Amino acid sequence: MAKYKIIATAAMGIEALVAKEVRALGYDCEVDNGKVIFEGDELAIARCNLWLRTADRIKVQVGQFKARTFDELFEQTKALNWGDYLPVDAQFPVSGKSVKSKLFSVSDCQSIVKKAIVDSMKKHYNKTTGWLEETGSTFKIEVALLKDVATLTIDASGAGLHKRGYRVGQGEAPLKETLAAALIMLTPWSANRPFVDVFCGSGTIAIEAALIGQN
Repeated sequence: MAKYKIIATAAMGIEALVAKEVRALGYDCEVDNGKVIFEGDELAIARCNLWLRTADRIKVQVGQFKARTFDELFEQTKALNWGDYLPVDAQFPVSGKSVKSKLFSVSDCQSIVKKAIVDSMKKHYNKTTGWLEETGSTFKIEVALLKDVATLTIDASGAGLHKRGYRVGQGEAPLKETLAAALIMLTPWSANRPFVDVFCGSGTIAIEAALIGQN
């Protein structure tokens, strides 16, 4: 199986908890602001989506490079092997963000990345004419610029990992399930002890404790 650079995003301040979970799954990792970075295959991507309780989202990093001009962004994006990640009929919307970078126009960066990926895909699939028909599965791509370094990722989670499926509605100030799980994991509580959450509201913390206790 191919190896990928995987990023587990997290709320600021709980990266160490996410890293602990990643290591418990058997993957060495490094911790950065708001994310945990490690390597793994397709199985690792699936396992992390299923078992990480405190991560917000799993992303696959396709490339990272310096980009101070639109030409640099286009050419280096085009040089990446997008055909190894995207089928010929993939739908690939591009989102973006820019912090402390010369390329501050996010909409322009998104358009350039989209065009570069189209050119790369056409070359990979030997399509010399016509458009790419985006009728297949959706692969959400993000271009994130930080201090002139562009990081291109594909979202591997779909819906955020905090959406466990048991909450249909939500109150005025809902607590994310990932954060509830993190709060529990920061305590010395274990599954063989009683769990009490006074004034628990909608019960998110108690439900997450039950899920942790039942594994």
